[in-house]
Amino acid sequence: MHIRQYHHTDWPRICEIHDAARRFELEASGLADAFLTLEETGETEGLFDATLFVAVLDGVVAGFAGYTGDELTWLYVDPARCRNGVGRALLRAVLRAAARPLALDVLAGNAAALALYQSEGFHIVETVSGKLAGNERFAATAHVLRFTASA
Repeated sequence: MHIRQYHHTDWPRICEIHDAARRFELEASGLADAFLTLEETGETEGLFDATLFVAVLDGVVAGFAGYTGDELTWLYVDPARCRNGVGRALLRAVLRAAARPLALDVLAGNAAALALYQSEGFHIVETVSGKLAGNERFAATAHVLRFTASA
């Protein structure tokens, strides 16, 4: 697996990854009806404000992650490539590149993501409810996590 900076030619592939993985994320959180594509939300949700990385596995982009300042803002893996270390490798690359410890939000119900982050040294600092980022017509509950120690 190779982690590298995002390139604009990766756009179609990260749209595919986001859309497939976001469906799973929302379904696990009881929010399946809130789905919007990356094409619809990427720019307004600050995708290109983030420092973006992609994971390339077997010559194909298998996931992407991004951060801004002190927050991990994006991490999605192709569902067909889950449980192959792609998310963990992306997370570790972001943690190395970030200038300071990061925080992130995980939708309540997204047990797989929560387990990954906690195994890498993140801890829940609070649970909040409010509008779903990216589709504010829906209410959501999320765990706010902060990186506090290496696992």
